[in-house]
Amino acid sequence: MRRLTPFVFLGATVLAAPMLMAVQAPPARAFGTVNTLGQHAEHEHITRAALACPPGTPSDGSCFEPRSLDQIAGRAGTFGAVGAPDTDEILSPAAHCDNADYLAQPGYARTRDQATKELLACVARLQARFAEGVTAAGGTLGADGSVAARETDLAKDCTFTLGVPGRNKCEAVEGFGRALHGVQDFYSHSNWTDKADPGRPTGKNNPPGLNLPAPSALFALGGGQPPQSTAVPAGLTTGCFSLVPLGCSGRVQHGDLNKDSGLVDPVTGATGSPGTARGKTGGNFDRAVQGAVTDTRRQWADFRTALVTRYGKERGERAACVLTHDDPARTC
Repeated sequence: MRRLTPFVFLGATVLAAPMLMAVQAPPARAFGTVNTLGQHAEHEHITRAALACPPGTPSDGSCFEPRSLDQIAGRAGTFGAVGAPDTDEILSPAAHCDNADYLAQPGYARTRDQATKELLACVARLQARFAEGVTAAGGTLGADGSVAARETDLAKDCTFTLGVPGRNKCEAVEGFGRALHGVQDFYSHSNWTDKADPGRPTGKNNPPGLNLPAPSALFALGGGQPPQSTAVPAGLTTGCFSLVPLGCSGRVQHGDLNKDSGLVDPVTGATGSPGTARGKTGGNFDRAVQGAVTDTRRQWADFRTALVTRYGKERGERAACVLTHDDPARTC
């Protein structure tokens, strides 16, 4: 999900002009990235609920220690890698799984094939980000397999916007985090986990819900191969979003389908106070969040597997250790 108004807490690394543009831009959609202006840092809290190590517990590879988690999830005053697409990819449908809308009714504005093409473009974009992260992770180690201290130090926060290059740990985290953003948005922006409002007729303002479990097989990003179009459920839709007036006229719109806002406990993933009509229907906000949490954990497990596949067992496991540990030069 993305919003155009709130991206103002970027810190000193972002110039004043982009900040001013962000403030002046019209509101948009997505799980929230910051904790103000109607957002509740939903992306951050989902990521923390999925990937945080228990307090005081060293990582075993399945979770991230606090400082490393800050880089992925963000914290007060930063977006983190998972929020990066809401700073510089806000108008890219593929980064947020938008515009794959479809409704099985005569005369609908898009065919099933057109909607599927848009969805597969999102999957392909996220696969590319995932692969970028795997490639960058290799640079966290020296030729002899030892941890490259300069490439893994987190004395300063990573920068995840506008293509600014950084340390290899930061680059690896960025690829992974940008992939996570789109995966999490899929559950908010689509009807994968949804139920329609039973008190209203189904249609473009109340599309059918698929009520399917997570993780979705469509987002197996580590395999490198896009899903077959035949794997896309016939009734799957995401919302159409456009800044052009009437740009989504007659189509399933983002505003009618999204579950973008609400409260998410960053420790347990428990939810409350859904903020959209679709999110308030039949527990849809909670199902979208739980789907995003589940798939976020799947993505990290697949990322670890991809590291081993790419670099071999010893080097791949050490690279995963580097990404999850706050002082990898000492602990990995």
